[in-house]
Amino acid sequence: MSFEIKIPPVGESITTGLLSVWHKNDGDTVAAGDVLLTLETDKVSSEIQAEQAGTLRIKTAAGTDVKIGEVVGVIEPGTAAAEPAVKADPKPRKAALPAAVAAPEPKPAAKELQPQITAAAPQMPSSLMAAVSGSAAAGAALSEPAPAPSSDGRATRKRMSPLRRKIAQQLVMAQHTAAILTTFNEVDMSAVMKLRGSMQEAFTKEHGVKLGFMSFFIKAVVGALKAVPALNVRVDGEDLVQQHYYDIGVAVGTERGLVVPVVRDADRLSFAQIERALGEYAVKAREGKIKIEDLQGGVFTISNGGIYGSLLSTPILNPPQSGILGMHKIQERPMAENGQVVIRPMMYLALSYDHRVVDGKEAVTFLVRIKESLETPARLLLDL
Repeated sequence: MSFEIKIPPVGESITTGLLSVWHKNDGDTVAAGDVLLTLETDKVSSEIQAEQAGTLRIKTAAGTDVKIGEVVGVIEPGTAAAEPAVKADPKPRKAALPAAVAAPEPKPAAKELQPQITAAAPQMPSSLMAAVSGSAAAGAALSEPAPAPSSDGRATRKRMSPLRRKIAQQLVMAQHTAAILTTFNEVDMSAVMKLRGSMQEAFTKEHGVKLGFMSFFIKAVVGALKAVPALNVRVDGEDLVQQHYYDIGVAVGTERGLVVPVVRDADRLSFAQIERALGEYAVKAREGKIKIEDLQGGVFTISNGGIYGSLLSTPILNPPQSGILGMHKIQERPMAENGQVVIRPMMYLALSYDHRVVDGKEAVTFLVRIKESLETPARLLLDL
């Protein structure tokens, strides 16, 4: 008896996706556990595996929008191969893009939005980190393959992917629903760099992971959120929800762009535990194994454009969060110190915040607290 290959549920509110690539050809013999196809949604990319062995028969070509629950192929018992009905493309078809989506019967909107995934530009990676979670369901997908890009030799026109459409919606929504303001400061990274350099070998030997800069920033953000709790508030309709936990989202680069996994209860983790969690997320992201649960529920986001060379930027909020910290390139600059000009490794910091719930005094105090913690890292170790 043939086994139907159905598009499985991949997360709350996700009703459609793009069948971006078949990893097997029509008529191929597959074993249970083999990766058959990749499904891309506006939040994550998922690999669908074969649940039994047999011969693959493809019914839906790569590059087609599909519905959750839709049958896209079957696995027939045995290994006899027949003439392919639909030829699968074993490589991603860049030319095949999703067709337009028609809106279904509306569903109640969720009470909050959660950061999901991004494919942002280096100069503003945080601006593309969020997608709407729990919102009204996306439209019913068309069953016909998306049109190929058209070109007149001077320009090429192609349809947006589901992810890019969601990014566009999120950017506009963030700008229209929040009163975004950005405040700046700079931090002397000398102390952190000296501590990291002197302890790197012992830290790596003891914990099996390297000591990076991000764990210092996560610890500094947690301390600042405790000192200025207004930055740990989200807007829910006409209510303000004060959060008393510290789940921090951190951007991780992948070939598809940046994803923003969340380090849970960062206030309870050691430096080594934070670095280990970040390392595990990085591996999962590179292998395409990030799950939606890994990306949901952050209360604050850290965006590091400095790894791409960004010197200064204004990050955009991830609704419903009220703040996002932008890290930038460490650059040696002449600084005045005790009446003398000295060279110091400096980094510009940018804090974007929702002015509806965060006043300027609170935002500046928050950023100064981060600066002080990084310039005197002993404060982080002593929880000061």
